[in-house]
Amino acid sequence: MQLLQYVIQQTNLAEKSVSNTLSLLNEDATIPFISRYRKEMTGNLDEVQIGEIVKIKETFEALEKRKIAILKALEEQKVLTAQLTQKVKSTKDSITLEDIYLPYKKKRKTKAESARLQGLEPLAKMIMSQRVNDLEYTASKYISNEVDTIEDALEGARFIIAEWINERTDIRNNIRYQLERFATISSKVIKKEIDNEKAQKFKDYFDWSESLNRIPSHRLLAILRAEKEGFIRIKIEIDTERTLQKMESRIIRTNNECATHIQWAIQDAFKRLLFPSLSNEALSIAKEKADQSAIAVFAKNLQQLLLGAPLGEKRVLAIDPGFRSGCKIVCLNEQGELKHNETVFPHAPQNQSLDAIKKISSLAEAHKIEAIAIGNGTASRETEQLIKKIQFKNAIDVFVVSEAGASIYSASKIARDEFPNYDVTVRGAVSIGRRLQDPLAELVKIDAKSIGVGQYQHDVDQTKLKKSLDTVVESCVNIVGVNINTASESLLSYVSGIGPKLATNIVNYRNENGSFSSRNEIKKVPRIGGKAFEQAAGFLRVKNAKNPLDDSGVHPESYFLVDKIAKDLKTNVKDIIGNKEILKQINVNNYTSETIGLPTLKDIISELEKPGLDPRAKAKVFSFDKNIKTIDDLRIGQLLPGIVNNITNFGCFVDIGIKESGLIHVSNLSDSFVKDVNTIVSLQQQIVVKVLELDVVRKRIQLALVK
Repeated sequence: MQLLQYVIQQTNLAEKSVSNTLSLLNEDATIPFISRYRKEMTGNLDEVQIGEIVKIKETFEALEKRKIAILKALEEQKVLTAQLTQKVKSTKDSITLEDIYLPYKKKRKTKAESARLQGLEPLAKMIMSQRVNDLEYTASKYISNEVDTIEDALEGARFIIAEWINERTDIRNNIRYQLERFATISSKVIKKEIDNEKAQKFKDYFDWSESLNRIPSHRLLAILRAEKEGFIRIKIEIDTERTLQKMESRIIRTNNECATHIQWAIQDAFKRLLFPSLSNEALSIAKEKADQSAIAVFAKNLQQLLLGAPLGEKRVLAIDPGFRSGCKIVCLNEQGELKHNETVFPHAPQNQSLDAIKKISSLAEAHKIEAIAIGNGTASRETEQLIKKIQFKNAIDVFVVSEAGASIYSASKIARDEFPNYDVTVRGAVSIGRRLQDPLAELVKIDAKSIGVGQYQHDVDQTKLKKSLDTVVESCVNIVGVNINTASESLLSYVSGIGPKLATNIVNYRNENGSFSSRNEIKKVPRIGGKAFEQAAGFLRVKNAKNPLDDSGVHPESYFLVDKIAKDLKTNVKDIIGNKEILKQINVNNYTSETIGLPTLKDIISELEKPGLDPRAKAKVFSFDKNIKTIDDLRIGQLLPGIVNNITNFGCFVDIGIKESGLIHVSNLSDSFVKDVNTIVSLQQQIVVKVLELDVVRKRIQLALVK
């Protein structure tokens, strides 16, 4: 089967759309570029659909690579026939492919192999024929120096038969069906760990059982983690008796002595070979599905976080709060450049609150501060209350900002390169302030796994997780667009077609030659050829350029079209940008061609209406309940303001201003059934919650969504 047909079968998309998308991918076009600037070719496929084609393409290519390796191995064994070649080539999935290869796969020394070396394979074949009348007499002929007794001969023959049964595709598929439909997964605590303090978070799984095909992804990952940490044992089970009966009905045709030995071989094959292998396979498949679900949750959360509301180009005073070590303060200008830093000690044990108030007030005035960002870690609430006591000369908004991953950034090479003369505390405070100004620009500097907006991210396939999260970051960066004259290397590296090396070249060129004056100048950057420019240009913004389209999402390849539209309207490009009245006069049908259709034209008109518009909302001030400082201050029935700080398949976690986040279980999000938590809440959403249950010992808070 060819790749095109394979993708069409898997996606049910139009052949032309798939064919053109595959061609673009083979030309190294990126997903953001294809979805944004090649809509006519793809039939207006979005990033999700193109991403699915990419995954299916990778699966197909991996399958084809494995087929080549298997065919080569079979040829080397001199067992490859035309029929076997066709069988391998026509296989559509890896499980079937490996089943075909199983009888020929080189094995370590097995019981069956030892029996073959003892010359017992002819006896096994005779038993399987089920036509032998006097089995003991027949088996006696195989007694030798290596086979002492008749029973030894029969046992060796059974080992060979068990291996044959293990290699039968129909048998394997039947057991797979039983596992898929009826398997249960159960867990039991290891007795010596029952009182282990670390094991208590897995207490729910000390004696647990449920259907393997219905277990939610988060629960399976929790059980597997508990097993990995040595607190529980898990077991996969099916109805063994029923499965053995089905196997016997497929193999045994007589009622003679041979049937008895085949029955024993079936039991041996099932217990020793088939079930251990296929139950592990079933668990592996369930784990893979759980990984996919958890990765999808993480990806969705990360997207919401990266596209979080920016404050914009405002002067910010950022505080990384602390008790004994003090509060690290930094002042940033509109572009996020560090202008001042120092430490104050308003809290215990120093309690120098008056000095801190004077200093913060003085800095706010000296640096014309427009907003204050406070990290949400230790001493956050106390620092927020201190700030709100200060009578600033000008109105200053106060924001509490997530510190997740800030410590990772502050110790990273990126941070050291940015601030070689400052310690980690200063870098961390800078990161907090910049997150308020532009979450996307700052968070791309941190390994996405460190941001902490997923479920069981350390338990899932790390390669797949990284790939998924990198795709999300790339998508978000290109949705927003990047100012090429202010963007960091980290941010530029995620622009379509750029990557880390070209990002470094862009920054070096900028440092040596000053700001870019046009998109066309980007071509002067070393190693940026025509292909890289084509992929990147539409997502890079040049502010105050001579051509106003350089600060828009209109791709340079379409500038000629905008010029033509302006000429037809008897005006110039500059005058039609943002002028909705003039833009209403455009008849898009007059400008369609073989390469430019209505989707692209509508995008261009939309961009001309609001060029370079940031699709993100604006940051809003939020205040926690000032009376709630610790979990001990909570009471059942209280209504509290909160911010959604993590979303999972089983609900969402809410920051209510204390160390512990509360959980709104999916059942408490709405009066009706909720299939997807994201349809009810989004990350960083400001909500009101009701306290339902408190477990102070285990530090667990159950909440319900009010509004």
